[in-house]
Amino acid sequence: MAGHGATDGLIWANLVHLSYNMWGDREPTPEDKRSEYWAAKPYLRFDDSLWNDILKKMAEVGMNMIVVDVGDGVQYTSHPEVSVENAWPRARVKEELAKARDLGLEPIPKLNFSACHDEWLGPYARCLSTDAYYTVCRDVIAEVIDMFDGPRLFHLGMDEETAQHQRAFQYVVIRQFDLWWHDLNIYIEACEKGGARPWVWSDYLWHHPDMFFENMPKSVLQSNWYYGAEFKPDIDYVKAYHLLEEHGYDQLPTGSNWSNAENFEKTAVYCRNVIPAPRLKGFLQTPWKPTLEACRERHIQAIEQVGRAIAAAKGAA
Repeated sequence: MAGHGATDGLIWANLVHLSYNMWGDREPTPEDKRSEYWAAKPYLRFDDSLWNDILKKMAEVGMNMIVVDVGDGVQYTSHPEVSVENAWPRARVKEELAKARDLGLEPIPKLNFSACHDEWLGPYARCLSTDAYYTVCRDVIAEVIDMFDGPRLFHLGMDEETAQHQRAFQYVVIRQFDLWWHDLNIYIEACEKGGARPWVWSDYLWHHPDMFFENMPKSVLQSNWYYGAEFKPDIDYVKAYHLLEEHGYDQLPTGSNWSNAENFEKTAVYCRNVIPAPRLKGFLQTPWKPTLEACRERHIQAIEQVGRAIAAAKGAA
């Protein structure tokens, strides 16, 4: 078999957004518009028809995990002020997760607590690092863990908390030094209290490698992400896969069809040769579009790319 990774037991996951309120706090101008869905909305943007087809397609190609970006898309009993209009009630959450499980897909929750991607927190997005904020974060993590019936993993996001990534925002917040780590540890503790292993994006490593390796617990699952088409260890974003392996972290590398159609399959091949079992836990695909019919093609293509990667991995075994 080429590389160290094993086909059996690997996670083949797809990120699907229930809530897409993770970007801007205002309507973008044509000059700074990242996408037509950039601005947060006070209502749920979600099409059931596409969701159902995503689940079926994932099962067809052999995927086994769906990561649901929950955000403000559920009706919280602990903090109803966070939930948007038409958010799923608890009963609907249970029903949809059961549907996924029946298709062989393990549902894993995601709440992004990066200051760059926390518009879903509503009024608390502008209360960062206060006692009230910490209470809300702990409460919603606990409530989502309960909704998901005690998931084994919980994705906390924590990417792109930089001035550059917030340059088009009205309200910019960047935690630095010990405060970023203090807050991350609060989320980690809340996950572990509920029996879920915390999981984060790893891009903090790109700019602060010394602090990262000094402070990041080995218990936290790492998803470095890179969406380019060229894979060389001298590319900083690719080098991170090597550094995480050298320091003994469990990894779930992340690809996307954000910028090209080749990245996910190349990510799977490259990382299987860099990260040995058992530290290679699997792969995550990230289409980065809301679950809307207008984005159907992006979602289906993303799943098909994973299907080809799964087939290639089986062939290499």
